[in-house]
Amino acid sequence: MALSKVMEYINGSRLVYPMEDDAMRSLNILGNKFFSLMFTFLLGQRLKDTLCGTKVISRRNYEKLIANREYFGDLDPFGDFDLIFGSAKLNLKIVEVPIRYKAREYGSTNISRFSHGWLLLKMVSFAMNRIKFI
Repeated sequence: MALSKVMEYINGSRLVYPMEDDAMRSLNILGNKFFSLMFTFLLGQRLKDTLCGTKVISRRNYEKLIANREYFGDLDPFGDFDLIFGSAKLNLKIVEVPIRYKAREYGSTNISRFSHGWLLLKMVSFAMNRIKFI
């Protein structure tokens, strides 16, 4: 049976297989590990890489998620946390799949680690109040 038929939300994880040198900066790895711990605490389910861009959700479940988006707010600039928190709120079956992550061959990232990191921290704090301290 295909993985997508068994799980309702699939989240990629870049932190399973060894990465090429320079694939991810040390500060980004630390940030990912921090958010992994926070999400594991908040959701009661282990998530290794909340910021991996590889995500799979059906259109039907995504439409449900959108209909409930106001619950966690619209703070997420990338959609990663929005998808994970929304899927958890809908009680979707969540699984992580390993992703092979390689060093960037061209271009540069659009992510500002500090300003976007601060925004993601605010979103986790907001979600904590919605999930753990309701």
